[in-house]
Amino acid sequence: MNAFEQRYRQIGGKIVPVVLKPAIRVNTLKIDEQQLAERLAAKGVVLKKIPFAKHGYAVESSKFSLGASVEYLKGYLTPQETAAQLPVQVLDPQPGDRVLDMAAAPGVKTSQISQWMQNKGTIVAVEKNNRRVVGMKNNLERLDAQNCIAFNTDATKLKEWKLTFNKILLDAPCMGNYVKDKDWLGKHTLNELDRNTMTQKALLAAAVSLCEKNGTIVYSTCSLEPEENEFIIDWALRTLPVRCVSTGLTIGKEGLTQAFGKRLTADVKNTRRLWPHETQTEGFFVAKLVRQ
Repeated sequence: MNAFEQRYRQIGGKIVPVVLKPAIRVNTLKIDEQQLAERLAAKGVVLKKIPFAKHGYAVESSKFSLGASVEYLKGYLTPQETAAQLPVQVLDPQPGDRVLDMAAAPGVKTSQISQWMQNKGTIVAVEKNNRRVVGMKNNLERLDAQNCIAFNTDATKLKEWKLTFNKILLDAPCMGNYVKDKDWLGKHTLNELDRNTMTQKALLAAAVSLCEKNGTIVYSTCSLEPEENEFIIDWALRTLPVRCVSTGLTIGKEGLTQAFGKRLTADVKNTRRLWPHETQTEGFFVAKLVRQ
């Protein structure tokens, strides 16, 4: 048995092959949901509304890739995995907010923030990897995200800019999970966790320093490892001036409050963990923190 499967069994999970249905998000900055559904139906595309994802649709049937369609090029839609649509929904950005997206490339979640804000307010989108910035800017332009400024910089250094935000999204760099990559189990080892968690803690500490009192921080990963998820939130609750509140999500399970012999702060249960074999999505984790 693989080392990852052994540890998943200890915390209530397992590795089961999951075939993800393609999913899209309708970009209501450019088109009404019903209009797009009718337009695609005329081309033989069958969509099904995802009940727990605002503007999200599963592609039940299509003879062509929607990512190579005219509708994609016009910015009417963007491919976006179902679970990946949830962090912005939990953040719930509103018109007039000041929002920071701390690890923004490829810009899909950033554009989703603009959509929720109706292009009113300000988004600062930060990406450390300069090779990913061009693609991010292209996505933001295609999807008509007009209220966004994109920077190629290290988000942990933003405190020097003396900026503050009332909402922050940290979709943190992580190990990922086995669902999208058939070779994932052979590529990764537990030795990666120490390096990853150092980065995740540094980014989350920076997020808290940049967040206004009573502001919201959403921390998310596409990892199944407690060290990158519940353990990070437990560390934050013990170390930083934040509290962990309900995400409001109905999909998935409560976050773990104990794992591998470690007992965590009770409020970590307010986080949400998505096991692929249960949700038929990629593996995912979402936490909602409030700055005190």
